[in-house]
Amino acid sequence: MGKLTGFLEYERALPESRDLAERIKDSKEIYKKADDKLIIEQAARCMDCGVPFCHTGCPLGNNIPEFNDAAYREDWESAYHILKSTNNFPEFTGRICPAPCESSCVLAINKPAVAIEFIEKSIIEKAFELGIVKPQVPSVRTGKRIAVVGSGPAGLAAADQLNQAGHEVTVFERADRIGGLLRYGIPDFKMEKNVLDRRLALMKTEGIIFRTCVDIGKDISASELSETYDAIVLCIGSTVPRDLKIPNREAKGVHFAMEFLTQQNKSVAGESLDAKQQISAKDKNVIVIGGGDTGSDCIGTSNRQGAKSIYQIELLEKPPHERDPEKNPWPQYEQVFKVTSSHEEGCERSFATLTKSFIKNKKGELIGLQTVDIRWVDNKFEEVEGSEKHLPADLVLLAIGYERPEAQHIFEQLELPLNDRGMPIAKNYQTKKSNIFVAGDMRRGQSLVVWAISEGREAARAVDLFLMGESELPSKTLAAVAFQ
Repeated sequence: MGKLTGFLEYERALPESRDLAERIKDSKEIYKKADDKLIIEQAARCMDCGVPFCHTGCPLGNNIPEFNDAAYREDWESAYHILKSTNNFPEFTGRICPAPCESSCVLAINKPAVAIEFIEKSIIEKAFELGIVKPQVPSVRTGKRIAVVGSGPAGLAAADQLNQAGHEVTVFERADRIGGLLRYGIPDFKMEKNVLDRRLALMKTEGIIFRTCVDIGKDISASELSETYDAIVLCIGSTVPRDLKIPNREAKGVHFAMEFLTQQNKSVAGESLDAKQQISAKDKNVIVIGGGDTGSDCIGTSNRQGAKSIYQIELLEKPPHERDPEKNPWPQYEQVFKVTSSHEEGCERSFATLTKSFIKNKKGELIGLQTVDIRWVDNKFEEVEGSEKHLPADLVLLAIGYERPEAQHIFEQLELPLNDRGMPIAKNYQTKKSNIFVAGDMRRGQSLVVWAISEGREAARAVDLFLMGESELPSKTLAAVAFQ
């Protein structure tokens, strides 16, 4: 490695955040641009590990010590090529990944982990800035046509890989813009959409065809698509939200989180919204039910819309501030109490809390919640007697996950057998119909963007093998040893 004593000399540091009072007035990314000195120092903290466990912590198998070393030496071209060899979209994961690789960092055993996510983002931004990122148009085409249904991170990764293998790839998206979750789920304060548009422009130049406002199974039958293309990759996500079926669920003011976030993203993009249908947090008492990333995004968005108060409810107990070596040993993903940038901007949080019912007035409008504290015993909870609370609320956002893909009509048209979770049965990403493949959340269930990219890459290799009998596309296993 470039500096063997770097981890002893430098403390973990991240770019400075924009002033809190300033940033909640807009939807721009919260971090200031980092200087090269900070990037180099943080890359220097990477140790010369005998076994770099960060490889296994990363769903993509990124070659992290190698690109850290290149960044330390300011060899941005090498750093970019190492990073790009395993990750199609480091500008996405460098912004919105929870960085499981950092939980597996050897340095994290007794010191703060190497700032891998920050370094990853810095490398790709340097590569764009210096003109290192250039369109890679395949020199040879195979004549095979592939349809990718869904333009979220899994669909885009599959399309990118298959295009580079020389196939003709068309991506179908039912929304009016490409990007799926990246476009309409992730707030701009975490990833501005010009980052996504920059990548899409590159992919178009490389030959990928994008078709929006096409709902497969309705505008074009899935069976017709199967007959027209040599292979189909379904990457339509797991978009049926989990509901909270408790008394007064129908009260006006109870909404799913993604309804709220999608509207905000469209508004930030300059799209006009129907005022009667718009969900606004302005001057309201907002309660977010769900303690994950989506819930955090709702908090940040509510702050920017001018909420009167924000309260977040989590069913699970409050995590410890430090890793429990018995229940959560290194190098497992660190289950500790986290404070996101959205929490910093203002929010009261409640753990081990069960929502019993919504409260509405005579007009059917939401006015509050009835909750009770719970305690967990042997992975089951019991209510704490006498702990009932009445919380005022004008707006409740349900951020409690997703159940299954919203694509029953597609599955029926393609005659795909489903598992008990409502997802197509597949082996090595291939369904019972040999030319139909699945990837992303619709295969593994709701998960991370980094896992979706990994799924798209692996599915692309499976498609390439099916069509050509062999494949030069990398798999995670191959990628992990590529730079050893």
